[in-house]
Amino acid sequence: MGHIFRRDYQIPFYETDVNHEVKLPHLLSVALQVSGEQSLELGVSDEAIFEKYHLVWVITEYNIDIKRMPRYAETVTIETEAISYNKLFCYRYFRIFDQAGEQIMTIFCHFVLIDFDSRKVAQVPDELVAPYQVEKIKKLIRGHKYQDLKEAEETLYHVRYFDLDMNGHVNNGKYLEWMYDVLDIDFLRQHCPQSVNLKYVKEIHYGGDIQSRVERDGLVSHHDITSETGVNAQAIITWKERENHV
Repeated sequence: MGHIFRRDYQIPFYETDVNHEVKLPHLLSVALQVSGEQSLELGVSDEAIFEKYHLVWVITEYNIDIKRMPRYAETVTIETEAISYNKLFCYRYFRIFDQAGEQIMTIFCHFVLIDFDSRKVAQVPDELVAPYQVEKIKKLIRGHKYQDLKEAEETLYHVRYFDLDMNGHVNNGKYLEWMYDVLDIDFLRQHCPQSVNLKYVKEIHYGGDIQSRVERDGLVSHHDITSETGVNAQAIITWKERENHV
C-alpha cells in the first residue's frame, strides 16, 4: 500500500448543478488538486518533475463508482493513494467520504508521463515514484472496452481558450462536460450517474471543432468525442433514477 493523503472539501455553490449536486467534472479537478498537494508534500510536485525531467502527468482513463453525489455545502473527505506502477503507467485511487465516514464514491485513475515538447509517452523513472512507496508491477492493468458508435446523435463544439489547462491542452473535465451536454436536461434532472468509464485517446488542440456523440441504451449511455484526427475520448455512463429530483 502507498501513502494515503486526505483533505476535507466543502462543496461551493458555483460547483453545483440544477440538482444541487456537485458537477462531476469539478469534483474530478478537486481530486487531482488533492493528489497534487500530496506530491508537493513528498517533494515530487508537478513543477519539480517538469524542471528535472521536462515531463508532465496525463490521465488516460477514469473508472468511477458512485453511491451518491455530494451536495451543495456538504463537506466531504477526499482520500488519495497511489497503489502501483509499471514502466509506462501509474495507478491511483481516490475515495470520497461523507461526514459520517461513509464512502460515497471511488475513482480509479490511470496516469502516464509525457514529454512536454514531443507529447510522446515516457517511461516512468523509479526514483520519481519512490516517495509514494508503491509496488512496481510488470503487467498492465487493462481498462474498460468501448464500442464504436454506429447511429449516434452528435453536437458540434468549438474548442475555446478557457477549455485549456496550464499545459495547453483541453482540460480533462471538459470532455465529460461535452458528454453530459448532449443528454436531455429532463433525463439529467431525473437520473444520476452510477458508474462512469472514461478513456482519453488523443489530445484535442485549441481552435478546432469537435463532435460530442451519444447513443443511449436504456440507462446506459455510450459517448465519444471526435475531431478531424479521429476519436479523442470514449465513455460509458450507467445511470439510475433519482428518488427525488429537483
